[in-house]
Amino acid sequence: MNAGEILSDAFERIRGLVHGTVSGLDAEALTWRPEPTANTIAWLVWHLTRIQDDHVADIAGQEQVWVTAGWAERFGLEPDTMDHGYGHTPPQVAAVRPADARVLTDYHDRVADQTQRYLEKIDAEEFDRVIDRSWDPPVTAGVRLVSVISDDFQHVGQAAYVLGLYRRR
Repeated sequence: MNAGEILSDAFERIRGLVHGTVSGLDAEALTWRPEPTANTIAWLVWHLTRIQDDHVADIAGQEQVWVTAGWAERFGLEPDTMDHGYGHTPPQVAAVRPADARVLTDYHDRVADQTQRYLEKIDAEEFDRVIDRSWDPPVTAGVRLVSVISDDFQHVGQAAYVLGLYRRR
């Protein structure tokens, strides 16, 4: 197994966890908060998908799925490529209101598919390509992909935790 295949496997595990966490949930469950400033399941899954969409599209030199297929409108949001959840206030978290879980899983699937197409072409030279010199050491494509995977796993775990709290209320 090469590095691209390992990353591909990790991203597919995230896809499975996203589906397993949100499939069948209605708008109430997706937008429930354990306390007024907490993140919702919808926001957590939207955010992890937005980060993957933004970061992988940037690395791969592609447009974000978010703006190419009208996904922003399906979430009731603006198609702002810079809106991916960093620094969101409680009202901004509450504004992420997909009609149902299918909107989340469909968007995630489109992003995951685009990620997989990029990973099919990746090689050692691409992993080592510096994409951000503002850090010390500079960030390579490989390091950024691992960062996205780490972020995604954390947020899907948080979404599953919120789901557990929702079911116990």
